[in-house]
Amino acid sequence: AEGGGEATLRPAAKVVGIEKRAWRPYCGSIEAPMNPRDKTVLFAPVSKSIPKVRIQTKQAEELLSKRIVVAIDAWHATSKYPTGHYVRTIGKAGDIDCESEVILLEHEVCIREFAPNAFKELPKVGPNGEWDPSPEDLKGRVDLREGYRVCSIDPPGCKDIDDALHVRPLGNGRTEVGVHIADVTHFVHPNSTLDEEARFRGTSVYLVQKRIDMLPSLLTTDLCSLRGKVDRLAFSVIWTLDDDAEIVDVKFHRSVIRSVAAMTYGQAQGIIDDETDNTELAQDLRKMREITRKLRARRTAAGALTLASPEVRFELDSETHDPIDVRAYELKETNAMVEEMMLLANCTVAKHIHQHFPHCSMLRRHPSPPQSNFEPLRKVAEALGFKLESQSNKSLAASLDLMHVPGNPMANKLLRILATRAMSQAVYFASGDVSSSADFLHYGLAAPTYTHFTSPIRRYADVVVHRLLAASIGLSGLPDDLNNTAGVKEVANGINHRHRMAQFAGRASTELHAHVFFKDKVSEEQAFVMRLRRNGVIVLIPKYGLEVPVFLSKKGEPCRYKLSADGMALSADNKHIRVLDRLPVRLSVETHGNHRTNLKVELVEGSSATLETSTVESGEGAAGKVESGGKKGGAKRASEDGGGGGTPKKKAKKGK
Repeated sequence: AEGGGEATLRPAAKVVGIEKRAWRPYCGSIEAPMNPRDKTVLFAPVSKSIPKVRIQTKQAEELLSKRIVVAIDAWHATSKYPTGHYVRTIGKAGDIDCESEVILLEHEVCIREFAPNAFKELPKVGPNGEWDPSPEDLKGRVDLREGYRVCSIDPPGCKDIDDALHVRPLGNGRTEVGVHIADVTHFVHPNSTLDEEARFRGTSVYLVQKRIDMLPSLLTTDLCSLRGKVDRLAFSVIWTLDDDAEIVDVKFHRSVIRSVAAMTYGQAQGIIDDETDNTELAQDLRKMREITRKLRARRTAAGALTLASPEVRFELDSETHDPIDVRAYELKETNAMVEEMMLLANCTVAKHIHQHFPHCSMLRRHPSPPQSNFEPLRKVAEALGFKLESQSNKSLAASLDLMHVPGNPMANKLLRILATRAMSQAVYFASGDVSSSADFLHYGLAAPTYTHFTSPIRRYADVVVHRLLAASIGLSGLPDDLNNTAGVKEVANGINHRHRMAQFAGRASTELHAHVFFKDKVSEEQAFVMRLRRNGVIVLIPKYGLEVPVFLSKKGEPCRYKLSADGMALSADNKHIRVLDRLPVRLSVETHGNHRTNLKVELVEGSSATLETSTVESGEGAAGKVESGGKKGGAKRASEDGGGGGTPKKKAKKGK
């Protein structure tokens, strides 16, 4: 949909030279040649920003229904198209596995096998995969296997369990709580082949139906996974808290644990809610809930934001992996409980490593957004009779808490989604690369110093932080590449790029599965207007977590709706469309040339609900948080970055 409002002047420039071409292999399909005998055909990349490529092939007819990879060889100044050559066939266009591989390749996700030497560095396991820590593995570790009811809480089907928790009363108003994280660095040594592989990949990538691991599966789903009833190596942060959940003392240990229970969020919530369950585990979970409620209240009072983004889960056919159902992801209080403990660990470790390594700590910051980013939200708020205060995260949080529209329980969630759009991107950085510690701030979490410590199975940043923490408490030396600002900065820049690509790949996977889900069917759903344009609107369909354009006129035809001077309403024939209005829409999928599919969303004209500001049934929305992305197979955390510009926690793992 076209932009509205008055025209604005923008800087203009022209290309005067090319220092280096950023060519890479491209995915796409070939166009049918005019003459079937032609050996020269045009290749159309899936990315619309890349021009068509002229290639030579003798198998044009066979390739018409395929997705292929093409490399560019040259682009002569007198030619409309670059020339290239066929590299390989990916698969049949439209097939989910084929299209998923296209997504991974287009987002530079490493899908090759791990190097042979990486497998040689893995620990030896028994004939049936059995493994137990040896006396050498346990040397120097604190043994937490007896007297500590350690447990984990994850999404259903989670295999890469990288965190576990415990709580233990100490008496005199003191409580001990612990976060135990998989000790990945025990197996992945600096500058080893495993380390090089993990650093190159940067992060695990979560698509709707599959996970591309940062490390070999023997580590991610077995030896490093903190499964129940088995001995596992961990890096533990253990606090002593008072009755107000204030930190009295904190200790860091390499440890060995034996989880008494590996629960899902639903199972843990059921235990907490069952008033007849007075087992020790139930009491532990309720005590942990009590503590994390206090921690969350303190963060909220400091200005931590509760933002929102739609998040859905697909139910897949067990054989074809095609989506057969989709629904909003439901968050339970146990999600928030575990998230709060992960945030406490990340903040505590960040403060500690920065004190010991002020110039070469790997930290994570979320810069304050420029005030201009809040203008769209400010206009909507004013149209609803609210005043947006955005001078600080604390004033923004307070403003959002007050924005409730009578009769429209979805309104506050939609406003928080709009607030999410204003956020800057959270990034990793070297502490010595930022001039002032005031710029370390994580705006969304209201944390003065923050890092990622709690997911080393799936994030290389956490591997780096584990090495920094180990060096700070004298357990190991600091690797040379982490002993200076430049080295940490180089690693951080690489991780930031991989992290962004993983996010984009996850979103593309969700879009792909939505297209497959709606193929050969037409569905009518309720949508909410998020933005207005001269010829249409952008709507959110909470049931499916989709934010899509709806055009109000055909291409080339004038739009009968007129955009108001303030850009806040579209009007035609005494009908009005405003931001946050509920609109009935019809969804279907269109197929175009070169195997492109497009989700077509139209207004259901003639409906009594069309174009009127109406109430919404409660429970229609799906609100997660910024940097969501959960954990394998479903969102683990709503967010551990609470406002980082949209992240995959993984698509299936916690944000921690």
